[in-house]
Amino acid sequence: MAFFKEELLNVKAFIFDVDGVLSSDTSPLDQNGEPMRTANVKDGFAIRNALLSGYPVAIISGGKNENIKKRYEKLGIEHIYIAAGDKITCFEDILNKTKLAPEDFMYMGDDLPDYNIMMKIGIPTCPADAVTEIKSISKYISDRKGGQGCVRDVIEQVMRAQGKWLNPDIIRNPSF
Repeated sequence: MAFFKEELLNVKAFIFDVDGVLSSDTSPLDQNGEPMRTANVKDGFAIRNALLSGYPVAIISGGKNENIKKRYEKLGIEHIYIAAGDKITCFEDILNKTKLAPEDFMYMGDDLPDYNIMMKIGIPTCPADAVTEIKSISKYISDRKGGQGCVRDVIEQVMRAQGKWLNPDIIRNPSF
């Protein structure tokens, strides 16, 4: 079995859950009873850096808020799945579109709806405040909570391991 840092060299793409990963798991509710999600700008920077460096990035969320889609389309993410009841079907679609293998992906999830996909992925990861079952199957648990830079943490680790973190294109034009 390879060490986690060695496995980072094999990552070719990223998939992230939204609620509890890209946004905090506690948010005020809007007038329709939907959570008002937050976005961490450092996570956004890391996602943009990954995209500009050629990594496919995908979002799979059970949430139904169209603002999720707008935020991540603005960053340049092509593979966005919202209101996803079956994350495995979304994952299979991503595999088909990217022509990558399951072991090429790093996935970050935080709760039971992420469990099945995390069992199929190359490197399952989670934020510090993930539920016990997700922590038990993760190869890496970030020291950061969901919505507080855990996505930046894993992207930066992969890109540093592969010598791609300091992308001159994003440093000159960080439009995110």
